[in-house]
Amino acid sequence: MEISNLSQREEAFAESAMKEVMEPYELHYTDLLSLSSSSSSSSSSSIDTERLESITRAVMEALGPTGPGLITITGVPNVAELRNSLLLRARDLSLLNHHHRNRILKDHGLGSDVPLKSLDRCVSSFAMQLNYGHVSSESLDKHNTTEENIDADEYYKSMNDHFKDLGCSFRKLGLCMMDLGLRVARICDRAIGGNELENSLLESGTAKARLIHYHSSFDTCIIKDSGRRQRSNKGLQKSGPKNFQFKDRKSSCRREEMHRACDDGRACKKSSDLWQQWHYDYGTFTVLTSPMFIRPRCSSTEKGEGDCVEFGGLECPSPSGDTYLQIFQPNKNGICAIKAPPESFILQLGESADILSRQKLRATLHSVSRPVELENLSRETFVVFLHPAWNKVFDISDHPMKQNDQYGDHGERPEGDEEFKELAQEIHKIIPPLSARLKDGMTFAEFSRETTRQYYGSNGSQSNR
Repeated sequence: MEISNLSQREEAFAESAMKEVMEPYELHYTDLLSLSSSSSSSSSSSIDTERLESITRAVMEALGPTGPGLITITGVPNVAELRNSLLLRARDLSLLNHHHRNRILKDHGLGSDVPLKSLDRCVSSFAMQLNYGHVSSESLDKHNTTEENIDADEYYKSMNDHFKDLGCSFRKLGLCMMDLGLRVARICDRAIGGNELENSLLESGTAKARLIHYHSSFDTCIIKDSGRRQRSNKGLQKSGPKNFQFKDRKSSCRREEMHRACDDGRACKKSSDLWQQWHYDYGTFTVLTSPMFIRPRCSSTEKGEGDCVEFGGLECPSPSGDTYLQIFQPNKNGICAIKAPPESFILQLGESADILSRQKLRATLHSVSRPVELENLSRETFVVFLHPAWNKVFDISDHPMKQNDQYGDHGERPEGDEEFKELAQEIHKIIPPLSARLKDGMTFAEFSRETTRQYYGSNGSQSNR
């Protein structure tokens, strides 16, 4: 299926019936602590117990088969500065020269699971494997020593200062978000019975953290232009850009030049209004920061044109007021745009939670929409993916997996709902049915490989996830 066809369906649906904006159930951090505490039931008064039971019901309703499959968590202390620090640097990392970026990533213990050499990419992702145990002081000391011993060259010193504590911030915020996921797993286990979810996460021992930059059209132009300049000046830049000032590099952001730099704008605008295509996460929980939106710092001239600083963009509010994360809700007959409180966390369910809970929890079919009319707007988020151990065996012998198979059945929809039906059919053409990806006795590793293969083909590329 052509992505442009799906984009046209979404546009038509949005015009005929405005997308619903959903504010998911909001779980405050203090209540999360109380509900996940081993002593919560014995030490609480009857009034508190009733209130906590009510909150548990609300959480399970939100995460259950008839809910949206996600909640927000608010009031988490001591994380605002970490979030802001990381998200503001996501764009800067994405726009760095590939060689220099690799050096920064290596110095901070980071990697990537997207092809960062691709000049046409819409997303840049920087990843780190996290352990459930505390980061040892020895590894932190080693990490900090590595940072301080970067080449004394002025350019690298300026980069080092700009990305100072990047790896440590990754770990600190990532471990905090892992703890949030473990606590929600404990709440779900108590409501469902048993301890399958929490144990499966602990047995895994690791989670993957990703700092994700969703490119603006302007960012794509910068990357393409930088690639051309590197090729043309390759022989002159072998020793590194000695006179380059990290915070002062500028590029014209005039519309005419943007279009020339991007082959008349085709590569920048793309054919889709999605930053991230429709999909299910296949892990257990995905914990995300509320996103940050960034535009370049531009200074206007008398002619109304401007120069934009490539690095160090300015945070701006969401143009639509929501997160641009959108979920597919068949029971509500439409697509919902998710609105989250500032500096909150979003926790959404993956297919492993659906499987391990025997469908008492519901995986979230979602995508990330893109405001294509705003060429200078980028989106930043930090995500932690929690999953079972790779050798975890899925037993589905006594319960069929109907999950997204049934979501494609729209025969009983009300009349006058043709746009939604057509959109739903188009979405589900690109979603491999769970029953085709999961067989009884599969390990999580086998399930993840098969899911990746069916989503992205034999090469397993996950460049847009």
